[in-house]
Amino acid sequence: MGKFVITKRTNGEFQFNLKAGNGQTILASEGYTTKSACTNGIESVRTNSQDDARYDRKESSNGKPFFNLKATNGQIIGSSEMYESTSARENGIESVKKNAPDATIDDQTV
Repeated sequence: MGKFVITKRTNGEFQFNLKAGNGQTILASEGYTTKSACTNGIESVRTNSQDDARYDRKESSNGKPFFNLKATNGQIIGSSEMYESTSARENGIESVKKNAPDATIDDQTV
């Protein structure tokens, strides 16, 4: 089962990573100024992760595929790692769809 891990950055911002059952990070958030905004981001991932249209499939400047998960307002709520192939990116998207809805929350800021 997946889990959302909430941590605090050195600049004081909160962020979350969605980790698959094997512990690999499959989605990383931007920084949030408050923990409540961070937890709202997690809920947005849970909601939007099931809609394939919310995944923006992209390619980095060095040719590596990755994706962003966007909210209904078009704002990016999470980004993936860089993948070696488009099929690996698709597997990453499927992993987010599978893990996000029921993922537990591991708050490491308390």
